[in-house]
This record gives sequence, C-alpha cells and structure tokens, in this order.
Amino acid sequence: MSMRPLFFLLTTSIMATIWLSSSFWSNTREANLSGAIDHSEPESTGRFLQSVGFLPNDSLLGFVRVEEGDFLMGSDPLRDSLFFPNEIWPDKSPKQIRELPEFYMGRYEVTIGQFRAFKKETGYPLNISGESLEHPVSGVSWPDAIAYALWVDEKLRGWSEVPSKLRELLEEGWMVSLPSEMEWEKAARGKDGRRYPWGDELEDDSGNFRTQETVRVGSSACTECVYGLSDMSGNVWEWTRSPYRDYPITNTSNFLNVDLERDALWVMRGGSFADTERYVRSATRGAADPGVKRPFIGFRLALSRFRTD
Repeated sequence: MSMRPLFFLLTTSIMATIWLSSSFWSNTREANLSGAIDHSEPESTGRFLQSVGFLPNDSLLGFVRVEEGDFLMGSDPLRDSLFFPNEIWPDKSPKQIRELPEFYMGRYEVTIGQFRAFKKETGYPLNISGESLEHPVSGVSWPDAIAYALWVDEKLRGWSEVPSKLRELLEEGWMVSLPSEMEWEKAARGKDGRRYPWGDELEDDSGNFRTQETVRVGSSACTECVYGLSDMSGNVWEWTRSPYRDYPITNTSNFLNVDLERDALWVMRGGSFADTERYVRSATRGAADPGVKRPFIGFRLALSRFRTD
C-alpha cells in the first residue's frame, strides 16, 4: 500500500477523544496552562514566505538535513536522575541505534500562519486561536497534523518557487510527514546522547519552558544545538508519526507500521512552555490519544524517504 492512501485511512478512521496520557498530565495542570498571546507583536518578521504558504524563507523552505548514521536513544538511569521509566531500553540504555536513514527536519514548529494558509485554501474544519502568525499552531489533533503535512507535500510538488533540491527529493519518493520518534530524537540530540538539545546542563534561555504561554518560533537561539533546530525543548509538545510502544522499538525503514486495533496512543516529544526541565529533555516520551486537542500540543514537519512495498 502507498503512503498516501495509508495516511488517508488513518485520518478518517481515528475517533476523536479529549483525554491525554495520564502519565504526563493531570486535569488540574491542564486548567492552568492557557495563556494570552501578546497582541502587540507585529504580524510578520519576514522570516516566512506568504507566496509558499508562509513556509520559512531559507534555501530549503525550513527543512534541515540530518545525515544517515548512528545515534544514542533513551536515557542512562545512572547519569540522568530525571529519567522516566519509559525512556529505559531493556538490557542496555541508552540504545545505540544503527544507520538511521537520512531525513530532513523542519527548522521550526508549524506556525499559526502556515496552518491558516492551509485552512484558507482547503476549508479545513478547525478553528485556530491566536493572533501572531509566527507562534506555533496548537490545539491540533494528530489527524489535523497529518492533514496539514499531506497538503504541504502536495503543494511542494506544484509550487513554482520550490527549491530544485526539494523537488528532486520528492520525485525520488520522499514525502512530507511528521517525524518518526527515532527521527525526532536524533534531530534533537545528535549522536552524542546529550540530555538537552544544547548539551547536558540546563539553560533557561535556550528554550521556552517554565513559562505561561508560547512565543514566536525560533525566539530562543540555540547555537549549541547540533542541527540548528529551534524549540526542540518547550514551546509546544510535538506530534510524531509513531504509535506509542514500550522500548524496544525498531527502525521500520520509514514504513508506517500501524495497528489501529493495538495503537491507542501516539508519541509526542519536546515538552511545552508550561513544563519543567524534566519534561523538555531530549529523551522524554509523551503520548496522547490521536484525537486530543490541547493548547500545548503542536507539531513540526519532516521530509523522509518512505518504503512503498
């Protein structure tokens, strides 16, 4: 089955619900997470191109290459006292993941402006709150995120301003989607298994966490981050395309290995603006019902090569 029909099947088959994994959030906590957007901000800083759906104004429209190779995944309970049990691999942790294929990761979380461009063109039935176009979109379910990714994939194949490198990748079978859980963790921490995207020590100015609201994507400079990606810690939790399963998990060569009867939760990564340092570590694994919509959940895009067999 090709990826496009499979994604369509998933987005039309999943029932929406309104609860989040109790391992990470309580009802009391959720009640205290809403925060007002700063309406005094200008609408745009020129970092995004209106002509291509407000995608980032750089050479690959915001996609950053992550090379093929090994990396460390998970936590070492002897070195990281903040670990959660679901981060520990059996036998040995962290786990050396071998030869994860090359992929491209979105430099920024998907913004309100980008999702509004999608909604305006397609009439997608979702109300998006917030006035600043460069804040991350939030309150989106997993099917909402997949629908947006499919739209961007389609638009990139037809937009005249798409960089030639992106066009070549799409013609070779690559596809815009959400990142897998493995892709997300490698993009966040590189090869050395660092605790946070910038290193092992906490730096409050490298991410938006322990605050009251989202900020513009890319507001926190992370010069020490391996791939120069923004907001991999904090701002909003980010959906991945991976169903939640206990470790060990396997690299499925970018084939979406989903069992709709078994897979009740989808992985989220990165933590949010409201979280403490424990939740914004690169190894922290969140999970939610795919239909849940919360003001602290968003997503970013990836470009990956998919198997079609």
